[in-house]
Parts: sequence; structure tokens; C-alpha cells
Amino acid sequence: MTASTHFFLRRVAATLAGLALAGSAMAQAFPSKPVTLMVPYPAGGPSDSVARSLNNTLGKHLGQSVVVENLGGATGGIAAQKVLAAPSDGYMVFQGSPNELILSPLANLAVKFKSEDFRLVQMIESTHIALVTRPDLPANNADELLAYARKQAAAGKPITYASVGPGSFYHLLGEHLSKVTGIPMVHVPYKGAAPANQDLLGSRVDIFLAPYGKNYEEFHKQGKLKVLAMLNRERMEGVKEYPAISESQALKDFTFNTWSGLFVKKDTPEPVVQALHKAISETLGDAQVRANLEANSRVPAKPQSLAAVSKVYTDGTAQYRAIAKSIDLKPQ
Repeated sequence: MTASTHFFLRRVAATLAGLALAGSAMAQAFPSKPVTLMVPYPAGGPSDSVARSLNNTLGKHLGQSVVVENLGGATGGIAAQKVLAAPSDGYMVFQGSPNELILSPLANLAVKFKSEDFRLVQMIESTHIALVTRPDLPANNADELLAYARKQAAAGKPITYASVGPGSFYHLLGEHLSKVTGIPMVHVPYKGAAPANQDLLGSRVDIFLAPYGKNYEEFHKQGKLKVLAMLNRERMEGVKEYPAISESQALKDFTFNTWSGLFVKKDTPEPVVQALHKAISETLGDAQVRANLEANSRVPAKPQSLAAVSKVYTDGTAQYRAIAKSIDLKPQ
């Protein structure tokens, strides 16, 4: 080995050692200030409830407070853009789902980011989807709803369905429902679940294929709206009082759920991602956090490795893009 080669190898080794030390120092230094948990919908909705189920415990594991910020609009696109505009330092974490990060870029011309601009750090929960109607809609199960919807369409008065914005998962579900049944329906977009629920309670919109929350249970018991079915293959723990959609005659295979997780910008330094992943995983192991999520009818996620959640996000991106293509979703 020549002297120059030996010198070069020593320099490479020193550089690599320096990078390793820098990465270790970065992980130990993070976080040195409060972390923002960006929720892409208004306060009071299901996504906000999830964030407030875990932010305090997550803060304890990070050693800094985690502050929830709500910013609705563009099916989560406005909040996502704000995260992307922030430094890639892990201090702004996005609470998202396929709804905001996969479907929104496909449906909204104003959304300029791609799904691949974000990195999933850890899943948080999965969510039951409920078929909910206004309280005075003359149907008590899914098949009666379809009969009513077909009658209304024939009379030139198609039923309306709510969503949390054009191109959202709930918009796609409504379009898919209309397509598989052959019944025309009218889409009514909102900036979040909370305003959609207000109009549902006020009978200003007919149905909402919605993320199920405990508020629906109370409203259902009080007669303020109807939960006709859950989009599950079988009756599941926590929502067994409602029929599974598979129990209907016309919609046996109309089964769906969704999930959410915590994301950062794709170029966030690996030591910071690992620190967040560790803290989120520990948070999901907290009994009170799991109880809080279950109280909101969410199924707490089991912590997975970074490699595993990366595959979940990649596979989900391909799946939802295929659904969007099947209904010929066009950006507007």
C-alpha cells in the first residue's frame, strides 16, 4: 500500500467516524425545543381526537412538549404544504393518512407535493368506516338506503354524500358506492369531519361514509343521526352493536378501513427519524394512550420497524392510486 493510499483511507475512516459522531450527537440533541404535531383538519374532528390522545405522552418520551396545531383545507394539502415548507429537522411532524398524502395530490390541482415527499415514521391506528345518515332519512339499513337512493335518483333528486374534500378517501368511497350500485349521487365536500357532521345532524346532507368515533354512538342513541352499518367483513369488537356491511344483500363486498400515522419530510436526518420512531413506538406501548385511542373507536397500531412501515406506505400508495384510477379521478 502506498503512502498516498494509506493517507486516503485514513481520511475516509476519519470522515466516516466524524459522520457517525455527528449523527449520534444529532440524535442526542433532538429535540431541544417543542415539537409541533400538525393535524390537517379543524379542531374537534376525529383526527384532532387522535392527536390529543397521544401528544402529551409522546412529549414525555421525547423530553419536550408536543403541541397540536390544526390547519384544515385542500383535503389536508394546506397543512402538508406547511410541513414541507418547514426545515427538515423533525420539529414539525405531520399526522396523516392515505387520504391526505396519497389521494389529495391526485385530486387537487393546488396540491403540488407527491406522496414520496413524506416518510412514514410509525403508524398510530386504524379506523372503522361507518355508513352514517341524517336522522330523518327513511332507511334503517344499507339495503333500504339503496332503495331510497334509487327512488330519489329516478325522481331527479339524487341523494347527497359528504366528504372531507375532493379526492379524499371518503369522496372516493362515495364515488365507488355510486359506481358499484349504478345510482347517481351528489358529492358535497367539507373542510373536515366536524363541519360535515354539523350538516349531517342538521339534515343538510344525506349520508357520510365516515371515520367512526364515539360521538356517533351518542348521536345514534339520541336519534340525532343513524349509523346503518360499519364497512367491515364481520362485527368487530367495540362496534358490535352495528351491522357489518357484509350483512347487507347489495353491498356484501363493500368493505374498507383506513389508517393514520406520523410522517416527516423525506430528507429528515436519519438519527432524528430514529429518535422520533423510538418515542412514538414507546408512546404506542402506553396503556393510557391505547385506552384513549380505543375510547375514540380506533384500533391502536402495533409498533413496527422503520423498514416495515416504509413498505406499508409504499404498498398503500400503489393501492390507493389504483382505486383513484378505477373511478377515473381527475385533479380539479
